[in-house]
Amino acid sequence: MTPAESLLQSLGIADPKDIDLEAIAWTQGAAVNYRPLNGCEARIIGSKRKAVISVNSRSPERRRRFSLAHELGHWHHHRGRVLFCDKHDIGNYASSAINPERQADSFASDLILPDYLLTPRLQKIKKPTLAAARQLSDEFCASLTATLLKMTLLNRFPMVIACYNKAMQRRWFERARMIHPWWMPVQMLDPQTFTAEMLLQGATEQNFPRKMPAEAWFDFRGADRYEVSEQSFLLPDEEILVVLTLPDEAVA
Repeated sequence: MTPAESLLQSLGIADPKDIDLEAIAWTQGAAVNYRPLNGCEARIIGSKRKAVISVNSRSPERRRRFSLAHELGHWHHHRGRVLFCDKHDIGNYASSAINPERQADSFASDLILPDYLLTPRLQKIKKPTLAAARQLSDEFCASLTATLLKMTLLNRFPMVIACYNKAMQRRWFERARMIHPWWMPVQMLDPQTFTAEMLLQGATEQNFPRKMPAEAWFDFRGADRYEVSEQSFLLPDEEILVVLTLPDEAVA
């Protein structure tokens, strides 16, 4: 069990609605202050035992919530430092796993979407659709991206998620551990995909995953023999995130 999940269990939290981050921060000696911030989403200043966490009050609720959990991650992992976290630091899944910001993100994900509460709910889901992910994100008051990332990492579905920018370049991706390593999404987005239509032509989001030749998304030899299911949604800063459900042959 991760440190964040151990903390939740030590506080007797057994339901997503009981994950009160301000109260959790108080138990860790950190006071929370919401106010307008310029140049950063959140920051923490503390001594060995006490800290003050400031969170940008101008940000949306779920962004504020993740920012607070992110700073609690710094308080756990990097106590003694003064850290200023802008919007590019928090929730930047392209960062290295050993980057302090990524470590704080992982703590935040485990605090808001703890495995021991999320896994029983995933067991009731048949397919990793955006509709199913949105229901979970609403229940846990988490972003859709963070929810899909956790669904992928929990390795219950043969799925890959990938983020592409306006230049159609892949920024980052994550896949379930069950997937063979050669199923790596392409570096450049194929213009024929539904995802490219949304990103470049303003097409509307699909209500359901749609079938697409696997070779549009994967360039290994033999990809043309398979189909994948594709569903995407737009992100801020002119980016898009795609959810790909892979065939049984992709499973190791």
